[in-house]
Amino acid sequence: MSSYIHKIATRAPQWAYEQAFIRDRMKGWTNDPKSKRLIHAIYNRSGIETRHSVLGDFSSEAEAHLYRTDAEGRIISPGTAQRNAVYAHASRELAVKVARQALDGEAGFLPQDVTHVVFASCTGFANPGPDYHIIRELGLRGDVQRYTLGFMGCYAAFPALRMAAQFCEANAEAVVLVVCLELCTLHMQIDDKPDNILANSLFADGAAAAIVSAREPMKNRPAYALRGFTSALLPAGEAEMAWDIGNEGFNIVLSSYVPEIIGSNVRHLANDLLQRHDLKLEDIQEWAVHPGGRSILDKVEQSLQLKPDALASSRSVLADYGNMSSATVLFVLKDLLEEAETDHALTMAMAFGPGLTVETAVLERVGCATTVAHIEKVAALT
Repeated sequence: MSSYIHKIATRAPQWAYEQAFIRDRMKGWTNDPKSKRLIHAIYNRSGIETRHSVLGDFSSEAEAHLYRTDAEGRIISPGTAQRNAVYAHASRELAVKVARQALDGEAGFLPQDVTHVVFASCTGFANPGPDYHIIRELGLRGDVQRYTLGFMGCYAAFPALRMAAQFCEANAEAVVLVVCLELCTLHMQIDDKPDNILANSLFADGAAAAIVSAREPMKNRPAYALRGFTSALLPAGEAEMAWDIGNEGFNIVLSSYVPEIIGSNVRHLANDLLQRHDLKLEDIQEWAVHPGGRSILDKVEQSLQLKPDALASSRSVLADYGNMSSATVLFVLKDLLEEAETDHALTMAMAFGPGLTVETAVLERVGCATTVAHIEKVAALT
């Protein structure tokens, strides 16, 4: 029995900032000439044009909530409790809005159809959390099963989708709402450490929701059939990407070596996954790669010897939104789904996170002209 992603909804917070504006704001918050030069260079080659935040702190139009300055213009670093209090409020609002977009009936699903909610986030904690408020504010059934995947990082959409597929395989009537929500800008560490300067240039806020069910997709509407998932660890990168909780927010280790490590291993990992499904790299028509940064996309493209436009959706999402951690790959998949010019394509999706962890998935994009017989034939192969 196949499980499908019937719809993906995405949402970014109201505050949008041009990358050049944030670059200059960050340069203004340091007195170190070397850091100013590093900030300028990193931001200019990031491949990002715009990022969103739940905070208006970086704009002159709003009063700062977290990143206040002292009399000399230096940042007063907020504590973890302050940052998490913003998360508790802002995540509720954003989660409800993106879930409402997903459950608008356009794909044939309404709030009362949902049997499970899987919520993934690594940028804050609240209980009752956003999953609870989705049920209350959208009028989902009171017996909906709720699951939270926390602190996994940029790859969390894959475990969430895998869990949803397993629920659907166990119960043909299951309808799973997957929500990935990250408020990364709450944890900016504004100092002169290169790792923090790099992280500050990449991360942003956003949310995505997906509806997963074994129900046959609606006619005249494209969907993704979930064909298989694979997890892998790259121990060589264990110390190069990490994430922990400090007294002044969450601390990230993000080494500039991460793209090299991914580039050196991604071809082997992709081949391994595809061989399990009797597929080869040349069988894949579309790629949904988590845009962790421009250098990561460049290394994946080079290692897999992809065509120059193969990662166009990933690069477009990076440019328009930055790295929104777990939500980002769903933005990419949504873009591919909406821009599809054919009724069928095999898609490989992948994301990277702390560990160094690599999650991959094979999806089959199906459209109005794709027959049930064809879908079942491919399912039998995978």
